Amino acid sequence: MSHGKKYEEARKKVDASKEYSIPEAAALAKSVAFANFDETMELHLTMGVDPKKADQQVRGIALLPHGLGKKVRVLVFAQGDAAENAQKAGADFVGSDDLVKKVQDGWTDFEVAIATPDMMSKLGRLGPVLGRKGLMPNPKSGTVVQAGDMANAVRDARKGRVEFRLDKSAIIHAPVGKKSFEAAQLAENIDSLMNAIVRSKPSSSKGSFIINATLKSTMGPGITLETRTATNLKSE
Repeated sequence: MSHGKKYEEARKKVDASKEYSIPEAAALAKSVAFANFDETMELHLTMGVDPKKADQQVRGIALLPHGLGKKVRVLVFAQGDAAENAQKAGADFVGSDDLVKKVQDGWTDFEVAIATPDMMSKLGRLGPVLGRKGLMPNPKSGTVVQAGDMANAVRDARKGRVEFRLDKSAIIHAPVGKKSFEAAQLAENIDSLMNAIVRSKPSSSKGSFIINATLKSTMGPGITLETRTATNLKSE
């Protein structure tokens, strides 16, 4: 695959034989991002698990301390106290049957959907809409919560909640911020994501869990991270 002149110039600034620390990689990724828009910074992890085995799936949620550089619109399917708690916490859309009908008709102008357990039976009909976009509330992803936990769930969603999942190639792809972020902010987001992934390690996983980690901007070259120290970043 051929690349343009700007990409080739950026690639020359990256030592392909080196594994960079998270702070080094964050700073370098910013310096080699050449597009004339605010590129997304992406983390790509090659994992040492078998995606074909049910007991080696890797999936979870990471809360990025500096968010993703965009407003996260949160929808909550709830009623009663749970709905009131969601509104107080700043959810953008709160409702029950009215929202179910609106989404069923194809409306999906939100990034995160949260629901209380009692609403889940009503959401079954939304599978074709929410499931296709990965928006269906799920207890495993922390988006099916009781009324008492609703405020925290909404606040967490607004912080920069990233859901990660192993794909069929045993790779995890996830955004960690924008080119406009400070390097230190990117580094802290990367560390939070990688620590969340390490905590989700299946008990059946043997050997190296993270084989390779690459950081890149949308258009920029890949930068290899040190996987041995990637989950031990200390704030200075």
